[in-house]
Amino acid sequence: ALELINADIDVILEITGNPEVGTIHAARAIDAQKHVVMVNVEADCLLGASLSRRAQKQGVVYSMAYGDQPALIAEQLDWARTVGFEVVCAGKGTRYQPEYHYSTPETVWGYYGFSEERVADGDYNAQMFNSFLDGSKSAIEMCAVANGSGLLPQKVGLEFPPVAIDDLSDVLKPKVDGGILEHTGTVEVIASEKRDGTPVARDLRWGVYVVFKAPTSYVERCFQEYGMKTDASGKYSALYRPYHFIGLELGISAASAVLRKEATGYAQQFLADVSSIAKKDLNPGDILDGEGGYTVFGKLKRAHDSVSENALPLGLTGRARMIKPVKKGDLLTYDHVELNTKSLAYSLRNELEAELLQELKNQT
Repeated sequence: ALELINADIDVILEITGNPEVGTIHAARAIDAQKHVVMVNVEADCLLGASLSRRAQKQGVVYSMAYGDQPALIAEQLDWARTVGFEVVCAGKGTRYQPEYHYSTPETVWGYYGFSEERVADGDYNAQMFNSFLDGSKSAIEMCAVANGSGLLPQKVGLEFPPVAIDDLSDVLKPKVDGGILEHTGTVEVIASEKRDGTPVARDLRWGVYVVFKAPTSYVERCFQEYGMKTDASGKYSALYRPYHFIGLELGISAASAVLRKEATGYAQQFLADVSSIAKKDLNPGDILDGEGGYTVFGKLKRAHDSVSENALPLGLTGRARMIKPVKKGDLLTYDHVELNTKSLAYSLRNELEAELLQELKNQT
């Protein structure tokens, strides 16, 4: 990796998926004045605001990866805001049931319905696939969206409501207007099946969306005249993209960074965070195994809440050693674990949290 960073190339694609390793790669690439496309959303969730600021100081681009949901959502948000709509909610779809939070690499294939033969014949990473299922990846991606857009997560985090494409604008609006959201300007992941396991008709499992509100009565009339699907009031509508092509679209980010000197979305602030919740009773001496593993799953939180609670970010749970017990379903804090305090990721994260705590102190 270091040979590539020092080579005569313009842009580095960080695709390891390891937040601590990814932090090192990104920081060194930026310091070498190389553009960075951060496919590693785990690292971006942990330290995006810090790495983005580092890139700006070096005069290079630090970018989300087009093809993954956060960058595609960023594109939708840019569109909605540029044309003058009020962004109400943005997010993606996924398959979800509450029990999936406690899935492990051992149980994941049963939930997916994969046979032993299919798993044996394919190149499947059980822990990676489990991160898609247990809610960690959804929390990480919505964290990246929030930090890149200013959309504030709901106090409750993600609720994964089952919502059909045709119902986006009916459901994903504030409670005061008949929807389910705590407030406007937030993120949510919608489920492709109901809690009883039956499929949602016209689900958005593989896609992304943005719900927006007409700023004037004239725009409301335009929604009707242009055939937009709206809620009953006619004020709320939505735009969605049914699929994302992941790495097949990544070249757009690379080209944008090198040719336009523009990111396809990037972390602008430390607004959201992903904290660690115990998948089982954890005891002193247990070793945590990070995203999608046997020990913890990620929960989306507002950054000022997670930092005030001393919550342990999911991105630092790889190889962390438990020193205090935690019950299944409870939040892990820094006090519960022993970490490698000499790592770059830990150091930068400590600085980021200290800055936010100082901001909160100044506000009181």
